[in-house]
Amino acid sequence: MEGPVLVLGATSGIARETALALAEKGASLFLAGRDLDELERVACDIKIRTNVRVETGRFDADDCSTHLAFFQDSSSVMGGFSGVVYAVGALGDQIRSQTDWQEAHAVLHRNYVAAVSVLHVVAAAFEKAESGWIVAISSVAGDRGRMSNYVYGSAKGGLTVFLQGLRARLQKSGVHVLTVKPGPVDTAMTFGMDKLPLLAQPKVIGRAIVRALENGKDVAYLPGPWRAVMFVLRSVPESVFKKTKL
Repeated sequence: MEGPVLVLGATSGIARETALALAEKGASLFLAGRDLDELERVACDIKIRTNVRVETGRFDADDCSTHLAFFQDSSSVMGGFSGVVYAVGALGDQIRSQTDWQEAHAVLHRNYVAAVSVLHVVAAAFEKAESGWIVAISSVAGDRGRMSNYVYGSAKGGLTVFLQGLRARLQKSGVHVLTVKPGPVDTAMTFGMDKLPLLAQPKVIGRAIVRALENGKDVAYLPGPWRAVMFVLRSVPESVFKKTKL
């Protein structure tokens, strides 16, 4: 936990709180994202609170051709990483995605293709070093396709399966992979949405992620009741589920 940690998508609400929780455990950080000014603000806040080393750098999840060079450069700055948090994501517009391929493609790319691209690079480095850990933010939305968000949900479902396979591959090398499945979290992604069930605060989720990592969990539903909720939803027959308004 004390080694340098790379946080991708570090300006998101969940990533900020996870980074702070890691820093409170003594981890130095490299915060990456597209908004350099906001990254600097997050870095300053964490440094003041924890007095750990925090560096920042631009990471463009959408440009997969840059991922290898980005990881090599950021690793060089920090002297290597002991862990990586992938928290890039975009909910997108489901209604627009149904008729606009560009919107659907952007959602699929940001939530699945970009994650696979950069985690391929990370996995190769950690496998060679025979150490390290990866935390990736998936979603309960990936557990079952729903009318209201199936484009986003399909990308998260794909990411969940990718992480499952990656975990099986890397465990032989001593590398741990944690899949995080949050329900709705009170962040910019959910701003303005009404009646979200079990809405959680990012601070709660960030600390729960670090606890799950410390406890060696493979999959963490956050908050915990979502595990039971999704078990029930997955158990509903398709002939019934397709008639719901979920």
